[in-house]
Amino acid sequence: MTSIKKALVVGGGIGGLSAGIALQKAGVDTEVIELQPEFNVYGVGIIQPSNALRALDVLGLADRCMERGSPYGPVKMCTSTGFQVAQVGTPPMGRLPVHNGISRRILHQVLHDGAVANGVALRMGITVAALDNGPDWVNVTFTDGSTGRYDLVVGSDGVYSKIRLLVLGDYKPRYTGQSVWRYAFPRPAELDTGYIFLGRQSKVGLIPMTAETMYMFVVSAEGEDPKIPESELVPRLKALVAEYEAPMVRPFVNQITDPKGVIYRPLETLLLPAPWYKNRVLLIGDAVHATIPQLGQGAGLAIEDAVVLGELVQSADTVPTLLNEFMKRRYDRCKLVVDASNTLGEWEQLEWQGQLPEGANMGALMGKTLGALGAPI
Repeated sequence: MTSIKKALVVGGGIGGLSAGIALQKAGVDTEVIELQPEFNVYGVGIIQPSNALRALDVLGLADRCMERGSPYGPVKMCTSTGFQVAQVGTPPMGRLPVHNGISRRILHQVLHDGAVANGVALRMGITVAALDNGPDWVNVTFTDGSTGRYDLVVGSDGVYSKIRLLVLGDYKPRYTGQSVWRYAFPRPAELDTGYIFLGRQSKVGLIPMTAETMYMFVVSAEGEDPKIPESELVPRLKALVAEYEAPMVRPFVNQITDPKGVIYRPLETLLLPAPWYKNRVLLIGDAVHATIPQLGQGAGLAIEDAVVLGELVQSADTVPTLLNEFMKRRYDRCKLVVDASNTLGEWEQLEWQGQLPEGANMGALMGKTLGALGAPI
């Protein structure tokens, strides 16, 4: 067993709550702090590949996610007219499906309830103001003026992480040239699995979330200035989707009416060099390996980080040994996903420009990478 008795997790998102649960289950007295005053989740839906479900199963939450979400098989890849050309997905793992679609709000509630049930202390409306990060402990000053001493601090505060800035330096994410749009709809009866339709200037995905709901995502290239005013979100999204003649896609065009229902985000990527820790502060999730959603793995990698950390806390002898082993287990796997996702995004944009390099095979790269994620974490 390590000397870690008390831990602080900064950030109450998917990775942070997962880390809180994993550490608490490992016997560590754990607090999770979140800057927002309440758990009000931004976004629509999320894809949980089988490797993410495998990690959630370790936390005891996979079944609850599948009960409240919508398990489905491989994603059917289609032309803009609806002709299927391939299918992709991580290998099925035992009783776990290839994918589970779920509302982000529902997923967050499942994780929140899991944290509470495991005894994690949750503190809202607060974050770190300063860190005294020594070799034996971390003294933390919080934004409300209170202080605390911890054996380990885990930074899971996103792609613009304050903990990363305080501990590892000023790293900034890179805009990839693409953006993603999401919009929720009632689920039609014919949506039997996930679908991706490949267009001339974009791609459209249809993903089940529950038995009654689904969401559409659209990936497009929005140029050097990806900012779009709210008044333009609906007409711009409808114009992108109007290209598609597939019978499954066409009915959604006229259902896009609410600008506040359009969740639009420029895609950014980040991969920090190793190590992702200094003394007793470790960074996980988007704070160190933010990946664009071409492989649907961003949240899954963060949950895997949490599970590996929880496992190592129970097995490593010293904190330096634990953190070094964490990097051995996580760096190459996360780099594989970030690099492959970036390459897929670059190839998509080149294809939309009619300049796809000879030998660039997106299906093969997706299959190889997703297949590799079937390996143990």
